[in-house]
Amino acid sequence: MNLTNWNRREVLAAAGAMALLPGHGQAGERAMITRPIPSSGEDMPVVGLGTYKVFDVAGSDEEISTRRAIVDMLTDAGGSVVDTSPMYNRSEKVIGNIIASGSERKNLFLATKVWTNGRDAGIGQMRHSAELMKTDVIDLMQVHNLRDTDVHMTTIRDWQEHGRIRYSGLTHYTAGAHSALEAAMTKFKPQFIQINYSLGERDAEDRVLPLARDLGIAVLINRPFQAGRLFRAVSGREVPDWAQSFADSWGQFFLKFIIGHAAVTCVIPATSKPHHMSDNLGAGFGPLPANAMRKRMTEYVRDL
Repeated sequence: MNLTNWNRREVLAAAGAMALLPGHGQAGERAMITRPIPSSGEDMPVVGLGTYKVFDVAGSDEEISTRRAIVDMLTDAGGSVVDTSPMYNRSEKVIGNIIASGSERKNLFLATKVWTNGRDAGIGQMRHSAELMKTDVIDLMQVHNLRDTDVHMTTIRDWQEHGRIRYSGLTHYTAGAHSALEAAMTKFKPQFIQINYSLGERDAEDRVLPLARDLGIAVLINRPFQAGRLFRAVSGREVPDWAQSFADSWGQFFLKFIIGHAAVTCVIPATSKPHHMSDNLGAGFGPLPANAMRKRMTEYVRDL
């Protein structure tokens, strides 16, 4: 990793945290927890990286260096999923610049989205995404927020047959869209969905997550910290003693609650801070809370 443009606090915090990860250091130590993608059996590491807002930067050497360090931290710890979208403005281009600067494409599971109306516009957008990210094959193409789903799923499946896309997906980020998402899941049977789910937004537990499990659909989780609201809710508090056997921080507390759900395949917290990335990665190692503990976590946050 290139640490040249990190500040001293970020270097010390990230280096210390990375050294403590169970899969980092001596050969033969445990790797990050993985979950199988139901449609293929391919193992997917449970912690990935979102890029909403935080990778939408001009692309200076310093900006690329810091974000490449974050991506390299992800892959060094055994992670692979990097999720983006044309809706995230310059993020796809920044990912391409990171790959061009030396991050290994083969170590990354690149997930992006199509977010436009019409067949031709969708094809043009997907081609542009591949060009920006400097890849011939996109690992996961998702219809963003169910926009023109019928049209884009047809194109995605055609590209899958020609080896240009590996997996298909549908996304949304609000509980109000879950009914529409459930209908689309049943109709199209995508290989992935991406939804909002956290200790502060648990609506997906009722129907979406059980339906994904029943249909054999992998699940990516966005908004794991409820846009920062969960951190604000616990401000000034220490992680409870009863949770410290599996969570070293509030970030890991929140992420491990999500990963503890059997239907979840990977959680994708967004960050541009190396020390936050190292803390997020810690959630991919060690014990996960069982159902009884997850219930206790739910009650704790509910009563704040």
